[in-house]
Amino acid sequence: MIGGEQRMSKKTRLVLTMVIIEAALAGIWWYLARYGMANPDRVTSDFQAVVGQTMGMAMGGLLGIGFILFLVAARNDRKAAQDKTRV
Repeated sequence: MIGGEQRMSKKTRLVLTMVIIEAALAGIWWYLARYGMANPDRVTSDFQAVVGQTMGMAMGGLLGIGFILFLVAARNDRKAAQDKTRV
């Protein structure tokens, strides 16, 4: 835009943030899984299952919260667009 200000919507910012956080969690999961496979003598026998359950729950919970936040961000974007057209 020439002379105007172009802003990223709240939905876009939320999606971008969620993708980055989920990628970081996936990287941690990958690291822990590889560590467990590379060092079977240094971890417990149920290490892979515990890591899988824990990281899966963390990623799933974050995704659920992200979905709710996405709906809130969409509503806020709509309200901001309506307020912008009123002025």
